[in-house]
Amino acid sequence: MRIVIALLIAISAFSLALGITQPLMRLEHLVFFSRTPSLIEMVGQLWSGGDRLLGAIVALFSIVFPAGKILAAQALVAGGDHNPQMRQRMHRLLAIVSKWSMMDVLIVAIVIVAAKTSGFADAFTQPGLWYYVISVAAAAIATYMVRD
Repeated sequence: MRIVIALLIAISAFSLALGITQPLMRLEHLVFFSRTPSLIEMVGQLWSGGDRLLGAIVALFSIVFPAGKILAAQALVAGGDHNPQMRQRMHRLLAIVSKWSMMDVLIVAIVIVAAKTSGFADAFTQPGLWYYVISVAAAAIATYMVRD
């Protein structure tokens, strides 16, 4: 069972790295202009554009919490039963960050729907979003299997 959990955690970590660095969506404005921002670029643009609070919130829920979830699950698998206090802390951390796992995928979906319905741009999903969804799903399954 630990091998399956470890494999899911590895898939989740690899997919998260690709999910935050690869383009999430392609926005086509008019006929000639298109953009393919990644999650990191979106956070950077929010931060440098003056929306620092929003950039920090997106970074927290989209990058920090999923990475924390993966690390907490890995700590539980690697730690075994040697340190019950650490195991209890990791279970608490896992419970906290697990509640917010799919929130950012929902936000991206809302942005795509808003862009399509506004008539201003067409939006299409890109590989980064799919990698991100794979990461969230693999982490969710792994954390479910880790829980005692």
